[in-house]
Amino acid sequence: MKLIPTALPGVVVIEPAVFGDDRGWFMESYNEPRFHARLAELGLPAPRPFVQDNHSVSAAWVLRGLHYQRAPHAQGKLVRVVKGSAFDVAIDIRRGSPTFGQWVGETLSAANHRQLWIPEGFAHGFVALEDDTHFLYKTTDVYAKDCEGCIVWSDPTIAIDWPIPAGVSPRLAPKDAAAPLLGDAVID
Repeated sequence: MKLIPTALPGVVVIEPAVFGDDRGWFMESYNEPRFHARLAELGLPAPRPFVQDNHSVSAAWVLRGLHYQRAPHAQGKLVRVVKGSAFDVAIDIRRGSPTFGQWVGETLSAANHRQLWIPEGFAHGFVALEDDTHFLYKTTDVYAKDCEGCIVWSDPTIAIDWPIPAGVSPRLAPKDAAAPLLGDAVID
């Protein structure tokens, strides 16, 4: 497994070792000792244990996010796509951070096997790039409605460069469409 730092300290792209032959392929999608060791090599802390797995299926141009949870149920997320592809985004929402309000994005797909580690203190969202995209993520805390938060996907101060074709409107959940701007969101 190879960890690649991004422009946001703590957020890393994970490239697992994939072993293939004429029968197909094999990979470890998660190995806690290796993951923790690779994070330590980058000077990053190990996350709290993963306690919940989620699986969503989306049609092309469904956009989910930008979601986060506040303390005491803040979540770190280890995300991947097992069918289809998605453009995945993390936004630093840690007040006082030198990268507050900045984002990174990565295309995750069944073909590239890449994963993204998003620690606590970041909002997360993605847009499905094709129909029947299956998105899986492990979280370091359980879902807690009273701690959930959302930032509108199109916040101009964040200015995410979503790879959505001209003339296509993303499909949003009502709560995502009505989400506040980062400056108006309750993040603490």
